[in-house]
Amino acid sequence: MSTIKVTNVNPPTAGNPVNINGLAYPSAGPLSSRNKIINGDMRIDQRNAGAAVTVNSTANTYGVDRWFGSGQNTDGVFTIDQTTDAPDGFTNSTRITVTTADASIGATQNYLFRQAIEGNNVYDLDFGTASAKTITFSFWVRSSLTGTFGGALNNAANDRNYPFTYSISAANTWEYKTVTVTGDTTGTWLTDTGRGITLTFQIGVGSSRVATAGSWTGTSLVYGATGATNVIETLNATLDITGVQLEVGSVATPFEHRSYGDELARCQRYFCKNGSDCFVTLMAQSASDNITKSNSTGFPVTMRAQPGTITLYDIVGTSGQVHYQTKGGPGSNIAGSIYESSTTHFSVRKTAAANEEAQIIFRYEASAEL
Repeated sequence: MSTIKVTNVNPPTAGNPVNINGLAYPSAGPLSSRNKIINGDMRIDQRNAGAAVTVNSTANTYGVDRWFGSGQNTDGVFTIDQTTDAPDGFTNSTRITVTTADASIGATQNYLFRQAIEGNNVYDLDFGTASAKTITFSFWVRSSLTGTFGGALNNAANDRNYPFTYSISAANTWEYKTVTVTGDTTGTWLTDTGRGITLTFQIGVGSSRVATAGSWTGTSLVYGATGATNVIETLNATLDITGVQLEVGSVATPFEHRSYGDELARCQRYFCKNGSDCFVTLMAQSASDNITKSNSTGFPVTMRAQPGTITLYDIVGTSGQVHYQTKGGPGSNIAGSIYESSTTHFSVRKTAAANEEAQIIFRYEASAEL
């Protein structure tokens, strides 16, 4: 057996990866934590547990964790759901299915499938500066349609946008795609807890919301590429996506598979759902108190921001209620409310009777999405 000792291993051509035993290693950036996308393999689905959700409004509607769809209050409708149909090396994908077609998309209408990446996770891209780095994103895709499809990268203000295209050559067949993007040297790109960069897949985009693919544009609200297929125009059309990765460098490396626990914790920074009962104890301090008492419940991880919404559920799953159990007395399901919250915990409350000792039992969902 021979041993080779070297100080550096360089690619044959600048910008290309180093290949060892047939595997490509990054041309830039670290070996681990390469992927800026969270839940790119679509495995985590806290909200819906695989059930389909309907996108029929401009509001963000979440399917699997971190991925959301948006559409129109009228006209076209599509569903998004987690499936177990996936290419080799993956167990899940997200399926987009058109249930009501929109064959005449309004100029300012959008049907989108997206993930917003927190600024803290893309600060190293140096977008908006002369040192902006080239990035590459890759993904597996399958559709009942063929042709040219599109999407865009967007900043938080949606005034810096990069339309892109990719092609699907065979219907109902998994295909691997890569797109390389020169970093944007202008514009404002957040590097805090706000939206750093959003990856958008075009399901259907109106004529005033598209631009020519392949370069940065300062035109506001560009979500797709000129000439790309609008999936929403075809009833029952499907688009399946998984294995999404966005990384520094000019080449796509193999998908970074993280442990289920690691990926779940990353998702819980933005949304967490407690499926088992929480117990908090209430007690009035004296016969004259008769005031609200509350104990804190901790989130599984520190959330991105104070949750915008926390929804309580009683033990039978009724939204907005908790189960109130006095010591030695019967329990009942009653309206519950949030006393206070932060990025690490929240408290529930109930006005306790004089000298009353009791428990509140509940489940919850908390959202601090971008």
